[in-house]
Amino acid sequence: MGSIAVCSVIPPHILRSIAERGDASARRDAQASLDLSAAFRGERLAVAVLAGPPLLPSATRRRTIFDARNATELPGKRVRSEGTPRSNDAAVNEAYESAGATLEFFRRAYERNSLDGCGLRLDATVHYGVRHDNAIWNGIQLIYGDGDGRYFRRFTGAIDVAAHELTHGIVQYTAALDYQGQSGALNEHFADVFGVLAKQYSAKQTAARADWLVGAGIFTRRVKGDAVRSMKAPGTAYDDPILGRDPQPAHMRDYFKTRLDNGGVHVNSGIPNHAFFQVATLLGGKAWDVSGRIWYRALTQLLRSKSTFQDCADATYEAAATLFGRSSAPHQAVLAGWKAVGITLSESVIRRGPRLQIKAAEAFHPPAGGAEVSVEIPLLRVSEGTEC
Repeated sequence: MGSIAVCSVIPPHILRSIAERGDASARRDAQASLDLSAAFRGERLAVAVLAGPPLLPSATRRRTIFDARNATELPGKRVRSEGTPRSNDAAVNEAYESAGATLEFFRRAYERNSLDGCGLRLDATVHYGVRHDNAIWNGIQLIYGDGDGRYFRRFTGAIDVAAHELTHGIVQYTAALDYQGQSGALNEHFADVFGVLAKQYSAKQTAARADWLVGAGIFTRRVKGDAVRSMKAPGTAYDDPILGRDPQPAHMRDYFKTRLDNGGVHVNSGIPNHAFFQVATLLGGKAWDVSGRIWYRALTQLLRSKSTFQDCADATYEAAATLFGRSSAPHQAVLAGWKAVGITLSESVIRRGPRLQIKAAEAFHPPAGGAEVSVEIPLLRVSEGTEC
């Protein structure tokens, strides 16, 4: 198993803003959420030890939902297991169903058997803490807060939130991207990519129809914003007097250097996020079918713990060539997508095959009306390299 990172969907800069600008109760809740996240990160090595060896592989879904009853001891009381009847608690059912939908998405789209590729049991805890403002992957399980009710609704209601956090688990078992700097921003990027793809898959949306928002529906009506992040237009997801303004850049010229948030992992992920959006919308159709396969192969086969944005650009270019052929429409779209955010592919990567001129990428457009690009979609065996 790869490195353990404690990851959350709500970035610390939002919580810090509430802790500074909100009323007394809001400040208290936001600070408590920040403190709990910090405590998790301090315990992550112990979590890795407690996780123990992987269980025997299973071909069936194995979901278990626990209730923390507003305490912080994990996992809490078991309240629903695989195949058991619905609960009277909406949060329990939402956590169960979103986990199932996410696992089904990865199984059908990429033939992946749970997070580790070997049928790992999936645990989730609801009602964590008192008005906790986050959803968390702690290296072992998913953890949902109920939100404070002022700015955040409960976190179990959005499939992209569940898929985002569970993708952190997949990253953990594959590329094991360090949660720091550009590799950490890529960790967040892949979680956002497959979070929105799971949402699009569930809603049967094409790239053109999708909203490309992460966490739409998490905010209450009092927040001036649509979502936590926008892959279509990073930096525009919210602009609120209490939560602050979305700081994500969409281009390398605006890369944000900071020591906070592990080097800005929730901020600079906007750059590769926008590159993926560019690729997916250039190609059109169902984003998980072509663009998603390219990014999935890069994550599971090509990237490593210290990978940078440049490495990701090169890896997705190579993945597109492997899956769809050099100079194919997906290959051209990947080049154009990264160029749009200020990242040029490495010469060594371009030289490995027939050279694709930069001007060809600039001139590449989807067919008239945004119709789908016709490409043959190969069957992916995503368990390659995974020993169960």
